[in-house]
Amino acid sequence: MQDFTAGGISALHSAFASSGNEEFDRRIRELVADWGVTASPELIAEMIVTALRMGRDRVPVADLKMINRSLKELRAASQVFAPYQGVRKVAVFGSARTPATAPEFVAAEHFSAEMREAGYMIVTGGGDGIMGAAQRGAGREHSFGLNIRLPFEQRANEVIDGDPKLINFNYFFTRKLNFLKESHAIALFPGGFGTMDEGFECLTLMQTGKARIIPMVLVDEPGGEYWKNWTNFLRLHLLEERLISSDDFHLFSVTDDIQAAVDEIVGFYRNFHSYRWVGDQLVFRLQKQLTSAAISELNQTFSDLFERRPLSAGGPLKPEKNEPDIFHLPRLVCGPHRRSFGRMRQLIDAINAAEILE
Repeated sequence: MQDFTAGGISALHSAFASSGNEEFDRRIRELVADWGVTASPELIAEMIVTALRMGRDRVPVADLKMINRSLKELRAASQVFAPYQGVRKVAVFGSARTPATAPEFVAAEHFSAEMREAGYMIVTGGGDGIMGAAQRGAGREHSFGLNIRLPFEQRANEVIDGDPKLINFNYFFTRKLNFLKESHAIALFPGGFGTMDEGFECLTLMQTGKARIIPMVLVDEPGGEYWKNWTNFLRLHLLEERLISSDDFHLFSVTDDIQAAVDEIVGFYRNFHSYRWVGDQLVFRLQKQLTSAAISELNQTFSDLFERRPLSAGGPLKPEKNEPDIFHLPRLVCGPHRRSFGRMRQLIDAINAAEILE
């Protein structure tokens, strides 16, 4: 399971919430068992209770239709992604209007081919332009398409069209959730409102700690200034007016060099694997443990982050038992404050550069 909230979802209870009627509870549990549900039956039973309560609450038909369709879309997407949970993925965003002759198109195709060679799969909106370029570079076998149904027809690009890994969504919010939930990195190429929307949403969720920190790379054509101008706007109008902090700029990087973009993403997972909040403790999962000297140096450099407990080497905490595939990984445990997530990104970079135990 991949918890894109870094522990928020994992911390939710999984016990059955009673309907308030013992006989109904018994019948619901019996229905779940008769249906053959063996994985998380308590959660399935609770979802049934929630649906029944909506009926009793007389939720408007339009709301019921939206909730029902959303649940169906989330289920369908989960089925498609399930066999590939062990493979890292990069979500690529950019304009659907970019022609195949444009340097941005060529850059997106090259980037995706390099990411495929690095062992990553590519996730796009499934359309043409930058999306089609990315999937041409990755190839059909290594691509997912998250297409959106629009009032004007948006057809899937020729690479992903007809593939089982092409998922069609009616709602932007279910589609956006799957982009963030399933991706281990974000790459943005020049684009319009949709590209801006995806980029700002990812930044907002990382900045507020509602989603785990992942690499976010803004890639321009060679010599291009699209993202430089965008960054200048942030500095002139958001930073100078103190609407954001300087640390927020560590949540993304800007480059017109494809290899630098690839290195930024691959390097993020050099030793760092993932992290998870367990109560007020933050647990970093690593490929290899750091030396005592390296941990001491990190504690000194990032002392401003640790208000309760500095970094210390350790093993998995009890709540992490629901992630058995990574239970064996060495840990760094600390108690940082939950703000300045740009600074935390710097800590992850420093962990990757620190000396490891052989």
